[in-house]
Amino acid sequence: MEKRIKLPITRENVRDIKSGDACLLSGVIYTARDAAHKRLVELVEKGEKLPFDLKNATIYYVGPTPAKPGSVIGSAGPTTSYRMDAYSPTLIREGETGMIGKGKRSPEVVEAMKKYGAVYFAAIGGAGALLSSCIKSAEIVCYEDLGAEAVRRLVVEDLPVVAVIDAEGNNLYEKGRREYLESVK
Repeated sequence: MEKRIKLPITRENVRDIKSGDACLLSGVIYTARDAAHKRLVELVEKGEKLPFDLKNATIYYVGPTPAKPGSVIGSAGPTTSYRMDAYSPTLIREGETGMIGKGKRSPEVVEAMKKYGAVYFAAIGGAGALLSSCIKSAEIVCYEDLGAEAVRRLVVEDLPVVAVIDAEGNNLYEKGRREYLESVK
C-alpha cells in the first residue's frame, strides 16, 4: 500500500515515515544538485539569507532537461545522492526534512537525519519522463546561471518514491541486503 504524503514534511511528522514505505508525494519541493548545494552551504556559513526557506523543505536531486513546447518540464530523473553528502548535514540542520535522489548516503548524512529529523527518499533512476509527468509547475528560484541545475520550485502531485532511510536511521539498502543474504544461506 502506498502512503500519501502532503508536503511539507515537518520535524514532527517526519517520524511517521518508515524505511520501506512506498510514498506518493504531493506539494512543493525544490531542485538542487551539488553546485547549488555548495552555494547554499556557503551562504549558511557566512550567515547570509538563503534564496528560499529551508524549514521543512524537501530537495530533489535533479537537473531536468529542457521542457518541450507545451510541457511544464523535461525529463526529471534523480541524480546520485552521495554528491550532496558533504553539504546535506548543514542543510538538514538548517531545516531540510526531505531529500529525493538515488543511491547510498554517508554515515554523516544519516547521523544528521537522526539528530534533526529528516527522511531520504529514492526515486527510480531511468524513469525521468514518468516522474516529470507528476510535476504540475516549475519555476526557477535562484542560480539561473547553473542552467539545468538551477534551483527550481516544483509543485508535484503523486510523485512516486520509496523511503529508504528514515529519521531513526533505518536503511532499506542495508536491511534488504541482510534479508537477502539470510535467505540464501
